[in-house]
Amino acid sequence: PPPGWVSIGRVGPTESLSLTFALRQQNLQQLQKLVQDVSDPGSPRYVGGLHRFPRASSLQQRPGPKLDLEESLSLHMGVTPAVIRERYNLTAQDVGSGSPNNSQACAQFLEQYFHDADLEEFMKLFGKSFPHKNSVSRVVGQQGHGRAGLEASLDVQYLMSAGANISTWVYSSPGRHESQEPFLQWLLLLSNESSLPLVHTVSYGDDEDSLSTAYLHRVNSELMKAAARGLTLLFASGDSGAGCFSGPKGHLFRPSFPASSPYVTTVGGTSFRNPFMVTEEIVDYISGGGFSNIFPRPQYQDEAVSHFLGSSTHLPPSSYYNASGRAYPDVAALSDGYWVVSNHVPIPWVSGTSASTPVFGGLLSLVNEQRLLNGRPPLGFLNPRLYSMQGRGLFDVTQGCHEACLDEEVQGQGFCSKPGWDPVTGWGTPNYPALLKALLDP
Repeated sequence: PPPGWVSIGRVGPTESLSLTFALRQQNLQQLQKLVQDVSDPGSPRYVGGLHRFPRASSLQQRPGPKLDLEESLSLHMGVTPAVIRERYNLTAQDVGSGSPNNSQACAQFLEQYFHDADLEEFMKLFGKSFPHKNSVSRVVGQQGHGRAGLEASLDVQYLMSAGANISTWVYSSPGRHESQEPFLQWLLLLSNESSLPLVHTVSYGDDEDSLSTAYLHRVNSELMKAAARGLTLLFASGDSGAGCFSGPKGHLFRPSFPASSPYVTTVGGTSFRNPFMVTEEIVDYISGGGFSNIFPRPQYQDEAVSHFLGSSTHLPPSSYYNASGRAYPDVAALSDGYWVVSNHVPIPWVSGTSASTPVFGGLLSLVNEQRLLNGRPPLGFLNPRLYSMQGRGLFDVTQGCHEACLDEEVQGQGFCSKPGWDPVTGWGTPNYPALLKALLDP
């Protein structure tokens, strides 16, 4: 088995094994056209679970930077909901109104569970300055009673503090047997439900090259269906920068999936320039990004990606990536130095795009709230609108590069950020009032 996994023997003959048989989909061209029609603001309107190991979570607790105690009185000591709200210009009134028509969700896999008591303690510590909910409205699936997982704790706490006072669901697919490919089981569940939350955030991913092409396309078909239904799906871009894969012809960058699907909005990561001050943001070097080797570049991002490729002076060698593939991420948010409460313990300096994803998702739920109150439909599949905005409503991140292969050619560096869209931080991070205005426009 790969690093981080240990073989403990064969599965017992009486132990049950869940399998998902996904039928090949038909009429995908019509579905693709439907997605375009319903999401473009300019429009007229694989057996899975047996053959591979999932990638271990890359969420990590980084060592905190050193700080002179004499300087600490006026500075923050890590990212909390208050820091998020200050940086992204939210007021205490920027919360949900309790509308029954608006809800948000996060999905958990690989036996990751949250605890209600941790959420309550988190809000007691960090939620004093804004109205919020102290409990999840609904859990769909199995919710274990063992130790809480850091990933699940993070996702729930920051989705519910960014998208404050909005009804929140948690989809829990333990994935003990089917963990190799948990996404399809979750997506089929969504496909068979008529009433769903409007925004879904997922902080999990796999390397594209670890999945069969048939499986990738089957999951992508379900993601396309979700987009056609008007759901907003956000995925973390990953925490390995451009990634690195040693192939028969040498090193290649390693895209992540479902981050590389053209039917999801993918969220990269940033850091504060000064880790103890609410300042402008720079690239978090772990921020996943790059180009899919499976899915072609969608039309909605053609102009932005072409401009990046044509105007960048220090691109990695072209043999490392598929420049005609779907490029990601689309947006970004802070991913470095978070406080999380897990198993009754406040834990500092938790980092990863697992954090930036629920934060961005929560803010989109606030936008949905205002759209609904104004008699408009929810955002739905965001990307066509997002790329047509060309960065309006977002803080552009223009400094920093992410990690990649360590070899003679790229020397550990992947892509670098620049003005406009880039495959490290996308269009940038949210400036909430400006983003709200841009997303309320017809």
